Amino acid sequence: MKRRLAFVAQRYGNEVVGGSETHCRQVVERLVPRFDIEVITTCAQDYWTWANEYPTGTTTVNGIPVRRFPALRTRAEDFGLFSARIFGQPHTLAQELKWIHDQGPLVPGLLEYIASHRDQYDVFVFFTYIYYPTVLGLRLVSDKALLVPTAHDEPAIYFDIYKALFHSPRAILYNTHEERTFVQTQFGNEYIPNEVVGVGVEAPLQRDPDRFRQKFGIDKSYILYLGRIVSSKGCDELIEYFQRFDAQNRGALQLVLAGRSEIEIPNSPNIRYIGYVSEEDKFDAMDGALAVMSPSRYESLSMVTLESWMVGRPVVCTSASPVVASMCRRSNGGLDYRNADEFCEILRVLLAQPALPQRLGHNGRQFVQAHYSWDLVEQKYLRMIDLALENTWAGESRRV
Repeated sequence: MKRRLAFVAQRYGNEVVGGSETHCRQVVERLVPRFDIEVITTCAQDYWTWANEYPTGTTTVNGIPVRRFPALRTRAEDFGLFSARIFGQPHTLAQELKWIHDQGPLVPGLLEYIASHRDQYDVFVFFTYIYYPTVLGLRLVSDKALLVPTAHDEPAIYFDIYKALFHSPRAILYNTHEERTFVQTQFGNEYIPNEVVGVGVEAPLQRDPDRFRQKFGIDKSYILYLGRIVSSKGCDELIEYFQRFDAQNRGALQLVLAGRSEIEIPNSPNIRYIGYVSEEDKFDAMDGALAVMSPSRYESLSMVTLESWMVGRPVVCTSASPVVASMCRRSNGGLDYRNADEFCEILRVLLAQPALPQRLGHNGRQFVQAHYSWDLVEQKYLRMIDLALENTWAGESRRV
């Protein structure tokens, strides 16, 4: 008889685009042959509004049962202003709890279900530390819970309300060594069993960068950004730095932006916004890029970085991202910049030395194959699940 697992995430579905949400779905679909899995989540597709777009109750996604609970409200309109008032400022625990509720998704029905049905599942796997379902739900089943925190250095993680969370699970599954070091330094929770697990990465064998160029009218060398085009991902800075490079180098490159935009994009012949793209378009675009850009400071693991390396393309990232910059250095698969001058110089060097992008991309592919293959990731999940299934817990210090 298969063991029964519950995966708890703030959003879930084929239409949901997000790093941790996609990560969760990929892990679920890899493990489902071995376990009886159900996903416990919300009715929301959008992480900002939390509008209830999926039906309440149990449906299936790619054959896997998904139990959905409605959010009671959308994200508070003054959430940004309230965040600014308490981030890095003296405040109370009550204000932190209000922040959790205002951020959303506010789904008390999900918590009630977990509390009343805890004995129906052998293990609970919670994805992403920051949201209501995890910070308030994990403590209800802490003796049989695994946490995939996807944590990074951001203002909210310094809230006192998260201290108990990082000392509560049966084990913690980190994405990178950098994430583990940061969390353990912040919370002093080295005694919690843990492993750096990450996520598996695959790329289609058949890719055609010329197909991408023809489809979108790209007629020169380009650098590529993939993901949500928002200020919080460093896209404002990326565009600003590229405009400086473009002015100095007379249109030697184009910046191609792919994804949903939430900021105004300048009207420039060398800045191309192509919107949301298919998986085929994404990998075709990566394969043809001079480099793939990672301007975000706040990442626990960059899927785009791993996918870029898997297709043999280098990554250029901000030095302000401890995780991605460190991975670029450890893999020798990318370069990082501290300011606009270094950004411009990196692009000039990559253009001037065609062998360099190829060498960096090759190094990146070797790094991904050694650390982020699905076979390796699955084996680590199985070990952590076995640990959670043990009948006794002596509380001894253990590091896997």
